Amino acid sequence: MRVNQTEAKTLQTLGGDTQVPLYSVHYQYNSTNKFAEVRETSLRTLFEKYGDILWLNGSHKYNVTNFIGELHDLLDSPGFSTFSQEMLDELIGKLRKRGNSNATINRKMAALSKLLRKAYKMGDVYSLPEYKRQKEKAGRILFLDKDEEHALFSQLRAHSDLYYRFCIFLIDTGARLSEGLDVRWGDLTDQRATFWVTKSGRSRSVPLTQRVVSAIAASDRRKPGPFSDIDQQRFRNAWHQAKDVVGLGHDKDVVPHILRHTCASRLVQGGIDIRRVQMWLGHQTLSMTMRYAHLASHDLEMCVPVLERAASA
Repeated sequence: MRVNQTEAKTLQTLGGDTQVPLYSVHYQYNSTNKFAEVRETSLRTLFEKYGDILWLNGSHKYNVTNFIGELHDLLDSPGFSTFSQEMLDELIGKLRKRGNSNATINRKMAALSKLLRKAYKMGDVYSLPEYKRQKEKAGRILFLDKDEEHALFSQLRAHSDLYYRFCIFLIDTGARLSEGLDVRWGDLTDQRATFWVTKSGRSRSVPLTQRVVSAIAASDRRKPGPFSDIDQQRFRNAWHQAKDVVGLGHDKDVVPHILRHTCASRLVQGGIDIRRVQMWLGHQTLSMTMRYAHLASHDLEMCVPVLERAASA
């Protein structure tokens, strides 16, 4: 329960008729259901308090840590008890001046909103602003064709058979890099892989292709997982070296995440409906999966005979 109540101490002017507020204090029920004063806090303080509760350790939490730190530094007055609409607008304007795209602003605001909602629930802030998601442009979706896959994977295999088998796992399961690294033997059967810790917060299971089964079987079962020995930064370095060798070094979008895009693209091009692709990738919203919908444009060919029949009639 929230109580919209402000207590103000006042100071009389020399004329004795006008009273000017000296300061105001916000009260509300806190997490222990006690009526208490909302004291001044900051984004850094709130993140230190709730960061470990709201976000699991990993690359996403690392990004969120940077986002919240940046937003804290951008505020003209870092301390607050009410995070106002003006403060939110101030942040968006400064991010835009820094050259942040709408997509980047949305990611940073999503982290901010999640933190503030928790703080509001726990009684650390008095009110919340309303954030309207910025309209994002359709981004470029890049994926590998079979020749590019063969060339890139062959080069990686020359560097490390483990890296090669890891790439097979990623491209045929559509797993994110962190999801693949975190897979443990108990998450795998002969037919399926289960990803428990995901970006969306929802676990999912996907069936395995035969080459993925073979790639997993070649790993050492004495390790926690088939790819647990891989250091993410070293893998990325090897990836960039390999893409330079095969002539893809000029394209900044050829990063390991392209394997996930490639998996999605092949499913759509193969006639799999968008809902099943959404379930396979673990997208929280269908709009994320709809980025690949244009690849199913060959389905429009069936419309031509209908129009031709109508015209001839």
